[in-house]
Amino acid sequence: MNLQQLTDIQENFQKKHKDIKRICVCAGAGCISSGSLEVVRALKDTLKERGLENSFEVISTGCLGPCNQGPLVKVLPDEVLYERALPTDAGRIVDGTTGGATVSNTAFFNKQVKVVLENCGRINPESIEEAIGHGAYSALHKVLTGMKREDVIVEIRDSGLRGRGGAGDPTGVKWDHVSKYVSDIKYVICNGDEGDPGAFMDRSVLEGDPHRVLEGMLIAGYAVGAPKGYLYVRAEYPLAIKRFETALKQAKSHGILGNHIFETDFNFEVEIRVGAGAFVCGEETALIASIEGGRGVPRPRPPYPAQSGLWGKPTLINNVETFASIAPILANGSQWFKKIGTSKSAGTKVFALAGKINQTGLIEVPMGITLREIIFDLGGGVAGGKKFKAAQTGGPSGGCISEEHLDVQMDYENLMSLGSIMGSGGLIVMDETSCMVDVARFFMEFCMDESCGKCIPCRAGTKQMYDLLSKICAGEANLGHLALLEELAPTIKETSLCGLGMTAPNPFLSTLRYFKHEYMEHIVEKRCRAGVCKMTSTMATSGVHS
Repeated sequence: MNLQQLTDIQENFQKKHKDIKRICVCAGAGCISSGSLEVVRALKDTLKERGLENSFEVISTGCLGPCNQGPLVKVLPDEVLYERALPTDAGRIVDGTTGGATVSNTAFFNKQVKVVLENCGRINPESIEEAIGHGAYSALHKVLTGMKREDVIVEIRDSGLRGRGGAGDPTGVKWDHVSKYVSDIKYVICNGDEGDPGAFMDRSVLEGDPHRVLEGMLIAGYAVGAPKGYLYVRAEYPLAIKRFETALKQAKSHGILGNHIFETDFNFEVEIRVGAGAFVCGEETALIASIEGGRGVPRPRPPYPAQSGLWGKPTLINNVETFASIAPILANGSQWFKKIGTSKSAGTKVFALAGKINQTGLIEVPMGITLREIIFDLGGGVAGGKKFKAAQTGGPSGGCISEEHLDVQMDYENLMSLGSIMGSGGLIVMDETSCMVDVARFFMEFCMDESCGKCIPCRAGTKQMYDLLSKICAGEANLGHLALLEELAPTIKETSLCGLGMTAPNPFLSTLRYFKHEYMEHIVEKRCRAGVCKMTSTMATSGVHS
């Protein structure tokens, strides 16, 4: 493919859809389970019955956002959103495009800024023509035909983009490290092993705009000198796998994957590796071991993957959202991206809202937005008129943020100062019916079950912490047990081999920090204020170890 062919596809798409209204039906995993494919069929049948096929087009898209209101239907270019659509609503939706009554959740979208999710819900994710019609691969062409490798890295570094998968390391610095190692081959890995409970950001991006992720991988491959890429994705995401496979086939057939891409010397191939769903394989060295066909367990570092990664070769690893941010930065410039967000955390962040909240779903907001704005403005507040108690960010590796910190700006440094992390973007809201001791026990059980068992601190330490938390929940603990937990937690953090063990104590530490009174009620008063824990013991509440 060359520039003229790319331009022709863009112009043909725009010409074809200039005078056509597009009825976009969410075909993300959530809406499909709610019956959105039946809505698609009903809409197509209605248009056929009325002879309107030339005036309207029905397409199946990725996630539209407010997931608990699905099935969702959006009519373009009117930007009209229908919620909880049924097949029997097909006629009303078609009529509504000419001025009928609609249902629209504007508050959910008011403070969002779409960069990663720009095309999600607006294109058919299984059509490369639609992706190109919305700008896909234009940034790749710009890079391959007009920028040196080092210039690309400088642009990404100057944008302030930080890795969206966990610790928030500067992306440009990571790319620079990989580019400087000399090797006969290098690799690029897209980490799609999203395993946090309540998280569905990466899955939704892969389902809704796989070409944007692929374009980011291609640009990264060019920048660091890698001719080969892998998407590592968990088997629980069959729709994401299917759509990315389709994107690979289409890109290959259009000459965007393979040899001499855009008539240059750059060659790049991508394969998919499907994981079995082990949470530890989100850690980069365990992920590498899994791709190589071994057991997914981490290894000590250094050497880091940038020097010795997949099959001992220099390897760049970023997550789905990070790669999906690359093309917009190259297309619009680093300063454009840097103006979004905060001085230390540039750009936007995709969050998956879940838990006791009126509006669950997928959002993309500027870094620096407050937790209060996310929960009460976008999310519509706590469900059932209950009182907000806490929000868990960062999944099992993160921590709980209490009501007193609702006005904290959501960026990497602020969350770390509160004892939590940004993580990949899961955000679970809890109300007064949640017991924070039970919450800590739940996440500790998850980490215990998901530990690979390679290192003793994680293997044995998480089990000990879980047992102690279980004693507290059952009313069988004394103050000595709490003291032992406080002693174990930092030891596990400091001595575990990988990030799973290093962060496993975070939910306990954060709940103890902000909700110590609940621990004391369980231990001293044998009482769970939320009524979640069933107290079974009349044990004396001495302060010594039992």
